[in-house]
Amino acid sequence: MAIEIFTRREQKYLITIEQYEALIERISLYMRPDLNGVNGRYTVTSLYFDNAQHSIYFETKNKLRFRQKLRLRVYDETDINGTAFFEVKQKHKKVVNKRRMVLPLMEAYRYLIEDSSIPLEEYKTSNTQVLKEIDHFRHLYNLRPEMVISYDRHALHGIDDDGLRITFDLNLRCRNHDLFVENGPQGEHFIDSNLVILEVKVNNSVPLWLTRILQELECKQRGASKFCTSLEHLRKDELPNGIEEEKILIGGGV
Repeated sequence: MAIEIFTRREQKYLITIEQYEALIERISLYMRPDLNGVNGRYTVTSLYFDNAQHSIYFETKNKLRFRQKLRLRVYDETDINGTAFFEVKQKHKKVVNKRRMVLPLMEAYRYLIEDSSIPLEEYKTSNTQVLKEIDHFRHLYNLRPEMVISYDRHALHGIDDDGLRITFDLNLRCRNHDLFVENGPQGEHFIDSNLVILEVKVNNSVPLWLTRILQELECKQRGASKFCTSLEHLRKDELPNGIEEEKILIGGGV
């Protein structure tokens, strides 16, 4: 989890629990559990940022050619003294560029509270340059904490292909109160409990064997932005009309 700067391609799918279970069985010869967590399973809790105009939401919803998000992330159970990951995720078409730094969670909160009163070089972080990029993005968009999103992740890596990573996200929850990530993954479900977000992440192209398995199991590619769906669930009265049909398809009934 400590990689700080990398670029990759991503394909997203919205699949059922039954497809997830069948897919795990079919790909077991090619994939191994992620080294993090227990057998590749762990909980992700992230604090997402937006501004009063919901600029980040609309960039993602409108599928701009270039869009980005800011989030503060922790894994499994932690406390104020635990390790956090502050990152900017940028996307151009299907290519994702992620720039992240590691820092104590308490230090991340200090940065958010103190704002510009302390030189960035004085913060305890693994990468001051990334912090400068985060700081520029945050102030350019006037970003503020918006919501906490959490889910249970099952992550796998290719046995013979280190560039191949597959993640399954289940039990997806969100909240726009208690925006302290160390307080755990509680919140409202924003995607139907029978659905799983599958992400296939590669350096170049998806292996032919995986493409065939996905086709045989009728796994359909579909964008399922956790951030947009959560915001629509929590703040639907503040957003333009026309989101209800997608919410019914993605979830909202849990």
